[in-house]
Amino acid sequence: MTALEFSYHLDKLSTSLRPFAMRLTKDSEAANDLLQETVLKAYTNRDKFTEGTNLKAWLYTIMKNTFITNYQRMVRRNTFIDSTDNLHYINSSGNITENMAYSSFAMRDIKEAIGKLDENYRLPFLMHFRGFKYYEIAEKLDIPIGTVKNRIHIARKDLKSMLKNYGGKL
Repeated sequence: MTALEFSYHLDKLSTSLRPFAMRLTKDSEAANDLLQETVLKAYTNRDKFTEGTNLKAWLYTIMKNTFITNYQRMVRRNTFIDSTDNLHYINSSGNITENMAYSSFAMRDIKEAIGKLDENYRLPFLMHFRGFKYYEIAEKLDIPIGTVKNRIHIARKDLKSMLKNYGGKL
């Protein structure tokens, strides 16, 4: 395959790679960067592509591997190593001790706020919180699914206003 033919096929397939890049990065700019890096790597390594094989799969593999490599590089860059004799990893979560007082106060306040909810809102909210699906709650309480969704929404809104002291930290 000539460089011109390879370039043409690469250009055609690059539009189908963009959604995959968005799924990996979850960011439009990062997806564009990943797509450009993938196309550049594919073009520079076009001699390694075996004609007659699946070019699209080859490009997806390059993109996935590039994403993984970039992610690992970012993680390594954000890990600091203490060069003292103890050789501790500063970012290591194995030695973190948390003050549980804040969470116990928060849980007490959350339980108290849920207890203040009207029974019509509290029960669907607690069922949803425990993992029940909307349709299961509707069947169990014998109410329409739209009513279930509305009551859960109102319960969340009321809880948010009752727990505003936490400012989104819960």
